[in-house]
Amino acid sequence: MVSIMFLLGGLLAGAQDNTPPEGFTAVFNGKDLSGWKERGKPGAWKVEAGVIVYDGKGGDLVTEKDYANFVLHVDWKIQKGGDSGIFPRGEPQIQIWDNPEGSGGLWNHQVKALKKADKPIGEWNHFEIKVEKSVVTVHLNGELVVDKFEWKFRKPTGPIHLQNHGNPLWFKNVYLKELAE
Repeated sequence: MVSIMFLLGGLLAGAQDNTPPEGFTAVFNGKDLSGWKERGKPGAWKVEAGVIVYDGKGGDLVTEKDYANFVLHVDWKIQKGGDSGIFPRGEPQIQIWDNPEGSGGLWNHQVKALKKADKPIGEWNHFEIKVEKSVVTVHLNGELVVDKFEWKFRKPTGPIHLQNHGNPLWFKNVYLKELAE
C-alpha cells in the first residue's frame, strides 16, 4: 500500500486528515460533498480517498453556507501548469498556480504574494486565510504572503469558492473557525 500511495503522489488522505484542530469545524467531512454545491457541469468534483478531486472540466465548488469573519485552513495541490484559486466570501481570488510569483496573492486586485512559499508541484500546500471585516491575511506553508490587505467586499457574508481554470487539482483538510463580528 505504501508504494501505491507514493505513486499517487500523496493523493490519499492520512489518518489525521479531515479531523479539525481545536476551535475549528470541518467544512469538508472527508467522505462526500455535503455542505457544498457545484456550479457548472455536475460531477466535475468528487471525493476520492478523503480528498476533494477536481477533474478540470467543470465550474466552481461553493459552500452552501455563507460566512462573515473567519480563519480558513485548507490543503491543496496542483499539477504542472495548474491555475486555481479560493474565493473567501465569494471574492477576492486568492491565487493557486504554477507561476514564478508564487501562490497566495489576490489575483483580481493585482496584489502579488510577498514571497514564493509554494512547495514543489505535486506536493501538498497549506493555506491559512483570515478574513476579518474587510481585511484579508494569507499564510502559505507558514509564510506570510499577504499582510492585512484591505478589500472592499460587496457583501458582509458570502460562500467560499474553490475555483479552477481547467486542470486537475486536489483539496483536503478544509477547516474553518468563525470569528466574532
